[in-house]
Amino acid sequence: MDQFDIKPGHYVVVIWDDLTTAESNSKLVQDIRAVTGSSGNVAMENIERLQLSAHKDSSFDVVLSGVVPESTTLHSFDVFAEVARILKPGGRFYFKEPGCISGDNGRLKTASQLGSLLKLAGFTEICEMGKELLTADQLSSIDHGIGSPSGNLVKHGIKAKKPDFEVGSSSQLKLSFVKKTNQAPEKPQLDPNAAKAWTLSATDMNDDDVDFIDSDELLDENDLKKPDPASLRIMNCGDSKKKKRACKNCTCGLAEELVVKGPKDVKSVQVKSSCGSCYLGDAFRCASCPYMGMPAFKPGEQILLTNKTLSDA
Repeated sequence: MDQFDIKPGHYVVVIWDDLTTAESNSKLVQDIRAVTGSSGNVAMENIERLQLSAHKDSSFDVVLSGVVPESTTLHSFDVFAEVARILKPGGRFYFKEPGCISGDNGRLKTASQLGSLLKLAGFTEICEMGKELLTADQLSSIDHGIGSPSGNLVKHGIKAKKPDFEVGSSSQLKLSFVKKTNQAPEKPQLDPNAAKAWTLSATDMNDDDVDFIDSDELLDENDLKKPDPASLRIMNCGDSKKKKRACKNCTCGLAEELVVKGPKDVKSVQVKSSCGSCYLGDAFRCASCPYMGMPAFKPGEQILLTNKTLSDA
């Protein structure tokens, strides 16, 4: 039992098929019980009825299948998935199955193909324990149940492990983030030579070898003259040939000058009618007419509202 890593207190399932004899199964169960002791348990399940069993999830430590000499059990993906269900996290699965050394021979699989099915069922740490040559009786049963063998048939011995966690379990990831400290970040170190070049001390101010430029010497007589306001105006701004009119967003002062002079230069603008029917009365006026509500009048006549008109309104 050392090859199957069975220990005292383990719960073990033995899967058998119709080709195994009762004597072989009974001897295997006795050997396992001798190791597990009274605190363990051994269950027998037929491979055809394994998926109909009422075993609870994660209830066995070891599952053995096809390990008796005369067994020629073929395992499907559904069998692998059921074994993964009833195994405890970290449980072991040992099985033997006739297959091909290479190539494809119908229902028989290579060790690589069996490993792929085990991975899909959720197993890890899959490895091959070895290969055994098939006996004449095994070849006969394979020929009877599967078809004519191709001559490169062996019996694969494979073991696999269920992961140490259940399907659907979750765990918090421990990420190594740098913890923030309350200490102020260190200032970058400056090059002493660069800092010295941009530093001016009181000693340097009294040094005769250091030449300083007087800012007043940078200005000439033209820079000190007060500019003429007329020279600040934009060309053609307020031309004397035309009526003075300030530009939009005026910055030369013409807008302020026109405001100071007052409306003496501004001519009164008479409202002109665009439709020519404003003087006829409201019945002939547009909806936006400025004379709406006023009585009819003659063109050019000043509108005067009497007290009676105001009281009626």
